[in-house]
Amino acid sequence: MRIGNVRRRGKYILIELESDVLLVVHLGMTGQLRLVGADAPLETHTHAVFTLDDGRHLRYRDVRRFGRLLLGTEKALLASKKMPLLGPEPIDPDFVSEELYRRFRKRRTSLKAILLDQATIAGVGNIYADESLHRARLRPDRMAGGISRKSAQRLHESLRHSLQTAIANRGSSVDTYRDAWGEIGGQQEKLMVYGRAGEPCFTCGRPLAMIRIAGRSTVFCRRCQH
Repeated sequence: MRIGNVRRRGKYILIELESDVLLVVHLGMTGQLRLVGADAPLETHTHAVFTLDDGRHLRYRDVRRFGRLLLGTEKALLASKKMPLLGPEPIDPDFVSEELYRRFRKRRTSLKAILLDQATIAGVGNIYADESLHRARLRPDRMAGGISRKSAQRLHESLRHSLQTAIANRGSSVDTYRDAWGEIGGQQEKLMVYGRAGEPCFTCGRPLAMIRIAGRSTVFCRRCQH
């Protein structure tokens, strides 16, 4: 089948094939989608190999197997609930701060948990939830439904800045992340709080705290985020 286009929706890579069929890739925590020569050694934990017209291989590798590969039309995948309905993209020009405020209103859950909820906002993971909340000076365990429009605007701006900066720096290779050519990103060198529990806050110097929210480690500054 011929590849017509490649795009992203939230954390999903959508590879458009013929007859409206999609090959959907979710990398999970350790997944890698690599473009290599056909003679490249086959690494362990490689679960799928696609041969392209020029002879190169597109290989999917996932050590912990939290990722997934899906095949079907978008309508069929949504109907079967294999692919969930996703919220708006934070970097979409049409996604304004008032919409973020509206989605937070009356929600009795923490800001960190709601940022990780892909049905509310698509594409924000643990790293950029922590980074965005820090830049917006908001505690991650604060109830989302109680924030003001001004706070929602700060978080909206912070989300866009964090994600766009990370894209420009080709992602954060804090663990296993590699791009399609096997290269590491550079955003991990610029992270303000993620992975820095116990280290001094770059703003005030106080040691960064760590708690667990929605099952994920969450790092923040008790003085700067309130």
